[in-house]
This record gives sequence, C-alpha cells and structure tokens, in this order.
Amino acid sequence: MVSGNMSKFKLTYFDIHAGRGEPIRMAAALGGIDYEDDRISFEEFAIMRAVTPLNAVPTLEVDGIVYTQSIAMYRWVGKQAGLYPMDDWEAFKCDEILSAVDDASIATGKTFGLEGEALKSAREALVTGPFTRTLRLLGSRLRASGGEYFADNRLTIADLKAFVWLRSVGSGILDHVPPDLIKNVSPELVAYAKNVASNPGVADYLSKLDR
Repeated sequence: MVSGNMSKFKLTYFDIHAGRGEPIRMAAALGGIDYEDDRISFEEFAIMRAVTPLNAVPTLEVDGIVYTQSIAMYRWVGKQAGLYPMDDWEAFKCDEILSAVDDASIATGKTFGLEGEALKSAREALVTGPFTRTLRLLGSRLRASGGEYFADNRLTIADLKAFVWLRSVGSGILDHVPPDLIKNVSPELVAYAKNVASNPGVADYLSKLDR
C-alpha cells in the first residue's frame, strides 16, 4: 500500500537488527517499499557523524535532502506502508508508544561506552527506572487496546517499534539487563511479542535476517 507519488528514499543506520532504524526497515519490507538500505559500522559513523544534520542516525535522504528524527520517519514510512492510523485518536495512541519506546532507547544509549562497575550501575538504574516504567506503560496500553495491538485494532508502526525494543530487552545482549525482565514486569508483553512475530510479513522479514 505505497503512495504513488512517493520518492525513493535512502535510510542510513547501523548494520544491526535493533535500535531506531530497524522499525523503518521492517515497515518498508511489510509495505513492499523499494528503498536504499545504507548499513554502516560504528567506525564509519564516528567519521561521518559530523556531517549528519544532528550528529545522529538514522537519517533519511529523499530527493537529495538528508532528514533526521526517527519518530518523524516512523510516521512517514508507516503511512507509505499502510501501517499508520488514519483516525486522529488512533494515531495519537500510536505516537505515544513510538515516543515512549524511543525515550527508553535514548536512556539505553547513554550507557554505551561505559565499562565495569559504571556500566553495571547504569544498567541496573536503567532496569529499575526507564525500562520498568516503559514496560508497565506498554502493558497497560496493550490491555486498554484489547490485548493484541497498541492502536487501530491492527498491526501498526507502533507495534514494530515496540517489538524491536522488546526483542532487544529480552535477548540478553544488554549486560546487566535480566532476560526475564519483561516476563516479571509485564508478562502479557511476552505473548504480545510472539503474536507480532507470527504476523506473516514480520515472520518473513525475520526469516531473512543474517542469511
């Protein structure tokens, strides 16, 4: 469900299956959108950082102009892919999830580069603070929306954003973040993540990772 007048875009983000760029990749895949997937290393980012609009990625280049702000990207690509609500109230609910999870991602980013006890202390504070608050909010909003999706009674870009974050939190890849944190704080999100993963488009996308 791609807009007929949509320009092809270039997404620049790290070569990882997590973080802020991954929901955009997933949305494009589900929507059948042809785009340039520019995957960079952390070393490359250190060199190119100064030439990005706000010293950060992801960036989205359209018609020669490089844009920033991931939530704006989620909305735009989500609309092009048919994964963003048309109803204003449902869009509001979608946006709340996008922003809440992004805040948790920002908090996580502040712990990168730390080592030893400093990392342990920062991650423990992350678990008891932003992560727990965000998981509780997601659980509450999911229940209020019927238990299957966060908005519009269907899969939206908010679900892709939450799903990518939940996969990271529960993966064990973040040192000092218990893999069972989701189950202990908001157990309904475990079943929710499995439901999103079973979506045919999502399942197809995940099956192609690391091939």
